[in-house]
Amino acid sequence: MAFALTCTAAAQASSGVSSESSAPVIHTEDVYLFYTVYDAAGGHPTAQQLQHEYMDPGSEGLHRLAELRNVTGASIAKTLAGHPALYSDAKRCMAVLPSVRRRLDAALVKLRQLYPPAEFAPVTIAVGRGKPVGVTDASGVMIGLEALCAINYFEPNVEDRFVHVLAHEYAHVQQAIKAPAFYDDPKPTVLKESLIEGAAEFTGELISGGVANTDLEARARGHEMAIETAFVADEDKTDLSSWLYNGTLTKPGDLGYWVGYRITKAYYQHARDKRQALRDILEMTDARAFLARSGWYPGIRLH
Repeated sequence: MAFALTCTAAAQASSGVSSESSAPVIHTEDVYLFYTVYDAAGGHPTAQQLQHEYMDPGSEGLHRLAELRNVTGASIAKTLAGHPALYSDAKRCMAVLPSVRRRLDAALVKLRQLYPPAEFAPVTIAVGRGKPVGVTDASGVMIGLEALCAINYFEPNVEDRFVHVLAHEYAHVQQAIKAPAFYDDPKPTVLKESLIEGAAEFTGELISGGVANTDLEARARGHEMAIETAFVADEDKTDLSSWLYNGTLTKPGDLGYWVGYRITKAYYQHARDKRQALRDILEMTDARAFLARSGWYPGIRLH
């Protein structure tokens, strides 16, 4: 799945989710621990140092990321040896974390207003092996600072980038808790997975003011009909590689996010009851039925 935002199987909702708190706990201590080890080793920590001084004493969220995506001292050391600039450059993103926390709090207050059943799980911003950018399940959101910092076709303002991506991921938290069978389908169709990602893009924009993948609209402009006609031809396929999770740090992909966003937006714009529409979006269980009710068609103009 390269460096795209990824979904994983949902953990049980009991693992750190709180429906009472007004905002999630946002863990950033792993970032500072990593750079303490990194700086002490002159930018060249060994796999053993990374494992014993960073990974082992790290947060629960870091350990969950390790479990899901093979983040270990050895895997980080391998990426560090091959791409040292990935880690030296990522230091600039540390400075925005306090502002990101404040803005995410505001976005999630808005989420609770628009979607009262919202449940909040912790966010962990850590340092990983260069990918993935983000992993989300019902236990929380795990973001790789170095990976998100390096994406050169996302929002150029780093603070905005982190806020919009975290807002996107928080929509995934709701999906993982409210509709786990839909969200966790191990063999989704292009339509289903695009709606999962598109719903997160739309919800993230609604609460934070911007989407995670800012390049997609510009890439699609003037080609809407051709792209979406091709999407319809592929929507029942389970090979996602033409539409999703096919970007890298330097090459954009994920046009399925954009089509799914447009289908979701069409549904919301056509709905009289916006609060119910957002609930339908986040608790979606039937991709085909949602598409049929959305009013979307290839090339549709949305405001």
